[in-house]
Amino acid sequence: MDDRIITMQKSDDERSFESALRPQSLHEYVGQARMKESLRICMEAAKQRGEALDHCIFYGPPGVGKTTIANIIAKEMGGALRATSGIVLNHAGDLAAILTNLQHGDVLFIDEIHRLPAPVEEALYPAMEDYQLDLIIGQGASTRTIKLDLPRFTLIGATTRVASLTSPLRERFGLNYRLDFYTPQELEAIILRSAGILKIPVEASGAAEIARRSRGTPRIANRLLRRVRDFAQVKRDGAVTSEVADAALAWVGVDSAGFDDMDRLLLQTLIEKFGGGPVGVESLATAIGEERGTVEDVYEPYLIQAGYLERTSRGRVATRLAFQHFGKQKDLLA
Repeated sequence: MDDRIITMQKSDDERSFESALRPQSLHEYVGQARMKESLRICMEAAKQRGEALDHCIFYGPPGVGKTTIANIIAKEMGGALRATSGIVLNHAGDLAAILTNLQHGDVLFIDEIHRLPAPVEEALYPAMEDYQLDLIIGQGASTRTIKLDLPRFTLIGATTRVASLTSPLRERFGLNYRLDFYTPQELEAIILRSAGILKIPVEASGAAEIARRSRGTPRIANRLLRRVRDFAQVKRDGAVTSEVADAALAWVGVDSAGFDDMDRLLLQTLIEKFGGGPVGVESLATAIGEERGTVEDVYEPYLIQAGYLERTSRGRVATRLAFQHFGKQKDLLA
């Protein structure tokens, strides 16, 4: 029981940490330049007309800012943010309870929206299109349907699996954005901003070293900054230099490519057990003791984009870059 309480407390601490560092406006939001410019124009136009912003869908790997941009949209549009998840909306009644408490201009944020059950998704259609909610009253022969008018609101959906969205749901979003991994320069700017908020003395070289190993993800960059801060405070004089960052990241198990223990396990298993592939994702996931969805959504996107892994029609394949990283020789015929 104690372990569970500690785990829950750590989760609360992480959420509080992320919230404190979350940018509060588009001006503060670093990266995703094309998305920001599009949103800026659409929000300004909607405000000039006195309307709610069109419904938005954001997709991309975990930790790249989908929840953050939902918070910013709510603040910029002057509405309240109501956040939930596709995992917890089990019945149409759950959705109705949220929708009927919205005010004009509010933002309803549904994380992992691809996991909505079919009945909940179908109840969402008239709410998105006509701002109406169909309610079923009574039972048996006395059953009847009534339509309840809803205020003009903005639905923001976030997903790591856009291909899992049904076509009817996807087509009801007027604004569709993919959030990409961040460049090291963008992550360095995020780290310096976060360090300023947390009052951590960080040299530019130290921020650059953390950024280089953050897997293109702001959430990871901020988490690593926190761990480097702890190391610098206890083992050094508190300042985060390039040397301190390098030592601290080695201490937490993040190597020069930004790989953690699971990244290394995945690639080394692929190389050493399966000869570099090709191997099916199910077999690979079983070999490393992870779920297929976790491998596909959490580990693979960065490894693929960084050039260490390939998805082929025959399965996953480790690239020559992956072999080189672990000091292995890739068979020329592989």
